[in-house]
Amino acid sequence: MSKKVLITGASSGIGRDIARVFDSYGCELIITARREDRLKELAGSLNGSPRIIAGDICGYEGARELYNMTKDENIDILINNAGFGVWGEFTKTSLEREIEMIRLNVETMHTLFKLFTADFKERNSGKILNVASMAGFAPGPYMAAYYASKAYVLRLTQSVAHELKEEGSAVTVSALCPGPVDTEFNKVAGVHFATPSLSSEYVAKYAVTELVKGKTVIVPGTAMKAAAAFSKLTPDSIAASVTAKIQKNKGK
Repeated sequence: MSKKVLITGASSGIGRDIARVFDSYGCELIITARREDRLKELAGSLNGSPRIIAGDICGYEGARELYNMTKDENIDILINNAGFGVWGEFTKTSLEREIEMIRLNVETMHTLFKLFTADFKERNSGKILNVASMAGFAPGPYMAAYYASKAYVLRLTQSVAHELKEEGSAVTVSALCPGPVDTEFNKVAGVHFATPSLSSEYVAKYAVTELVKGKTVIVPGTAMKAAAAFSKLTPDSIAASVTAKIQKNKGK
């Protein structure tokens, strides 16, 4: 698979390991994140020589700047991975931090998704992976804004996937919805997972495999597949109660 891949949030976790998977396939990479030292460390561990773009892509302006820097690179695959979470009671969490999260998780994702989907559709080829979460399937007390942001990612991706399919486009878009993953996400959000986590390496390999197949909603792990199916049958009030208990334990 000889493709050019743009990966946001590539300095750690799922983004870093997706870069490693595509590198093992011989793909040409463009990796971006705020931490240039981490990007250089990743680049040094790869077989290829990725292009590094270090900078803050938070919000429309940052995302548009990244697009302008890469739109003529003939990108084949976009991995829309940059994001973070905020944990805590809604009335007590930092509004400024939550707005920053919404700008990155939603505004940046939406901007890159829209711009690259339009380009891909025009040439009738390309794939996009938007990193959502199992959080997108249910209400999320004590991580309310994060859960809402990931529901946006999931539903937007599903909707656009349907539009592309109806139009007969060869472009595919996918939403990756992992459960707990052993990454720096926990530290940034100020939580620890009370349930077992998958490795980011496993999630990355699974995500790339399913992305190549054109699957719209990608849920790694048997337990999380069962949880996703269960969520469709569970009233939101019950799902919120279950989630609240899980989230409260994360902060302990």
